[in-house]
Amino acid sequence: MPHLLDLPVRASLTAGHARFARQRGRVLRYAPDLAAFAALPDRPDLEDWADAAVLAGPGGVLSLVGQDPELPEGWRTVSHVRGVQLVARRPVTTHDNEIRELTPADIPEMAALIQATRPGPFPPGSHRCTTYFGVRRSGSLVAMGGLRMRPAGHTEISTVCTLPEYRRRGLARRVVGHLSALVTDQGNTPFLHAEAGQEVVTRLYGSLGFEPRSDLSLREIAAPSGGARPTRREPRTGYLVPPVPKQREPAD
Repeated sequence: MPHLLDLPVRASLTAGHARFARQRGRVLRYAPDLAAFAALPDRPDLEDWADAAVLAGPGGVLSLVGQDPELPEGWRTVSHVRGVQLVARRPVTTHDNEIRELTPADIPEMAALIQATRPGPFPPGSHRCTTYFGVRRSGSLVAMGGLRMRPAGHTEISTVCTLPEYRRRGLARRVVGHLSALVTDQGNTPFLHAEAGQEVVTRLYGSLGFEPRSDLSLREIAAPSGGARPTRREPRTGYLVPPVPKQREPAD
């Protein structure tokens, strides 16, 4: 049987982050101001691609994790890397009093840190679905990480980054250890995604109890710039919403 972490976006948007989901037909995505992550059906057809184009908007980008479908006409690949998913089955956890939860007031500094280190996208409303924590030096934010996707029983650690001049001081290790402690306190298992082949990343997370679970595709795709093409819509049941049973008519 497939594991829920094989398709973490779908697992998150149908569990811990269901309130942030936008759905059309059998396609799911996070609200556009929160994240570009989306989940397609296992075998998307032309109607699914039309629904995905509506959710993306003309020329809009969707991020797929663990899905690598053949694109129909009009769609294009923006980026495509081989990724690895790591799971901390025996995480090394440390509650660190210097690491504090960040608030909306910290967003300008968070955005500047993301710009300087480029660990991944940082949409304007991402703090609504991702809880960020950071380390300060002389009042300035120099390292951070977040808790993002929430499949059942799991929490994703993401956006771990440190200013270049503060690297090699163990700050990333401390942030991940603190986030792992918060996740395990809730009875969940930490997991994360990284680009495959980065030995320094594997070494860092391995020392914190993370083990590679699977290789997977990390792909950004762009919808047709002209928007969705109309398709003939047939009644059907998707895998996300079960059919509602018909009610019996009362007997006379």
